[in-house]
Amino acid sequence: MSDVVKSGGDKRNYSSPRRLEQAAATRSEILRAARELFVADGYVATTVTAIAARARVSVDTVYAAVGRKPALLRELVETAISGADMPIPGAQRDYVARMHDAAHARDALTIYAGAIAAIQQRLAPVFLALRDAAATDPACAALWSEIAERRAGNMRALVADLRRTGELRDDLTDQQLADIIWSMNSAEYWDLLVRERSWTPAQFETHLADAWIRLLVTSQGASSLP
Repeated sequence: MSDVVKSGGDKRNYSSPRRLEQAAATRSEILRAARELFVADGYVATTVTAIAARARVSVDTVYAAVGRKPALLRELVETAISGADMPIPGAQRDYVARMHDAAHARDALTIYAGAIAAIQQRLAPVFLALRDAAATDPACAALWSEIAERRAGNMRALVADLRRTGELRDDLTDQQLADIIWSMNSAEYWDLLVRERSWTPAQFETHLADAWIRLLVTSQGASSLP
């Protein structure tokens, strides 16, 4: 009996990684389906049944793997920001560490412009779907406000970190500087230039870095590097 139990236990342990992989793949497929439908049809028009059908799973599987529609949209936003299958806290993202290590404000803003150009390719369509849904759905409105406030707080922290270089303009308050970055790193700004005016992501990145350096950094700081 003990041999049988031991063997069964080994089998369960062996199969556990496979089950985890299958669960992760199912979750990824559900999020992919939800993203496609939210972007194409809008949040309100998209049903969990439609998401389940596109992902080729049951509705119960959608609920168990991710959750209801607000949870699906939150996961799509958070994973788009992180660029990973699971949300990653801001402080743990690679570009944040590189910005913090930058000796000059110009360097940090250039790194951030590159990060935003990469993020918005994933995030903008989903975030704009959230914005539209927020007009009629209370849960989406709460999520929109939460993320907007979090972004604003992150920009205040960014400006405080950049102040250590001594290269930011003194004629603008930290709040004004943060608001400039906050407005220009938005999905709406990306959408205006990239989708409506057909800029490439590379053009957007170059513009963002150049504009931020010109607007935020003193002339001495802006010319500190070749």
